[in-house]
Amino acid sequence: MIKVLIAEDKHMIRGALVALLTLEEDMEVVAELDRGDLVLEAALRTRPDVAVLDIDMPGLDGLSAAGQLSEQLPGCRTLVLTGLSQPGNLLRALKVHVRGFIVKDAPAETLAEGVRRVAAGERVIDPELVAAALETGTSPLTGREADVLRAAENGIPTDEIATQLSLSPATVRNYLSNAISKVGGRNRIDAIRIARHAGWL
Repeated sequence: MIKVLIAEDKHMIRGALVALLTLEEDMEVVAELDRGDLVLEAALRTRPDVAVLDIDMPGLDGLSAAGQLSEQLPGCRTLVLTGLSQPGNLLRALKVHVRGFIVKDAPAETLAEGVRRVAAGERVIDPELVAAALETGTSPLTGREADVLRAAENGIPTDEIATQLSLSPATVRNYLSNAISKVGGRNRIDAIRIARHAGWL
């Protein structure tokens, strides 16, 4: 029996995923969560074989949660669900040892088969995502530039970003300027849109 943890913040989608995998005779859903920051604790408690994680969740994104699982519960393999619009996430996922990467609009049977293959130690990655990720490439942003763009995404002023990230306002402005230039944006809003779409944030 393959024990599965599911983390997806949209209730209807999570319910569908649970129902889908519960129908499989060789699978048991041992935990279902709506926040990324609850994944590690639930996984340590229930010891799933596979964690099926959405990328965009409150509390902690799915890739960060996958990184925690890889470090603290290496026996639990991770399969990430994503939209095709963020190919840069694939490269991030591989760095945190994600074993499966499936687009949300794939046929329903793809998920169950993906869980089985990931549980067996195989790597399952949608070929379209691989092609899109190679086309997009790795992020041109440094870690700090990405941090500043993420903070700016909330619409807070430069001084507040500086306080939040323990930087000077001048340094924040430099990071923003560099990030805008590197991603080819017209302004910070455009840069955030481009970086988010590519999966670099």
